[in-house]
Amino acid sequence: MAVYTEVTDDALRAFLLEFDIGDLVAFRGIAEGVENSNYSLKTSAGDYILTLYEKRVDPADLPWFLGLMEHLAKRGINCPLPVAGRDGVALRVLAGRHAAITTFLPGVWPRRVGLQHCGPVGAGLAALHRAGADYAPVRPNALGPDGWAPLLARSLADGGAAVEAVQPGLGDELQAALQGILAAWPAGLPRGHIHADLFPDNVFFLDGRLSGLIDFYFAATDLLAYDIAVCLNAWCFEPDLSFNVTKGRAMLRAYAATRPLTEAELVALPVLCQGAAIRFALTRLYDWTNTPPGALVTRKNPLEYVRRLRFHLTAPDAHAYGV
Repeated sequence: MAVYTEVTDDALRAFLLEFDIGDLVAFRGIAEGVENSNYSLKTSAGDYILTLYEKRVDPADLPWFLGLMEHLAKRGINCPLPVAGRDGVALRVLAGRHAAITTFLPGVWPRRVGLQHCGPVGAGLAALHRAGADYAPVRPNALGPDGWAPLLARSLADGGAAVEAVQPGLGDELQAALQGILAAWPAGLPRGHIHADLFPDNVFFLDGRLSGLIDFYFAATDLLAYDIAVCLNAWCFEPDLSFNVTKGRAMLRAYAATRPLTEAELVALPVLCQGAAIRFALTRLYDWTNTPPGALVTRKNPLEYVRRLRFHLTAPDAHAYGV
């Protein structure tokens, strides 16, 4: 989450008149994350999240995102539920941006990931995949393999100077890794709707139990096992960026208890993890060198995912992840 677009008190009060959720009590910007402008919103009726969708989000995709969240919530997944206005429409316009209000989920995200978090995340991800199976609309993954080479090219558009400033030789390293990943990318694996961004700051825990999954604005229709690879990257590396195989094993076993992995998915796990690592290295690299001045946003170091990528490139098979 982040704040790129400021909302005035008067504009927000006028906006809330379109809803039946009470009067404005308080609101504040949320600085974490990099994608949309988000506000914590409190009204006389309760707590909500207000999201203004920024440039990377295609407005044509917004009904899909909101529809998926509504679908999952109705099937028992603890995720934000879009709040419809008095006219029955959730997606609206505020401060020149498409905007929506969603319900607030209680809980806090784990600042330091422990083994106790990894099993519930694996189980929650598998439940999400199951619950989304009968959501008919599809959305191609714009940040899937077809998008990685163009994204790297955008970061290298100045001749690679900005990337070299991050780390000498980084551009060449990423280009070589990407070529190998794309050549080995698997086909024919089970597909479905994936979260694609289930990082610790998108998962809430309350009283030791998983209480919510948030931020579905990278969700897409893609390989289900790729979503697992995203989570292995996000949850199973230690602060020194070593991979914790015990965490990986806990996550994979909990996931498989709900949706067993196929043999082909297990064979593909190293390259899927490579792909997930380079995807986040590339988006973080672009954001690191292109964040607008003055934006209330927390930039994330791309080198953390370059280090993860290097580990995955040496992983011989799925046993490296605890299988």
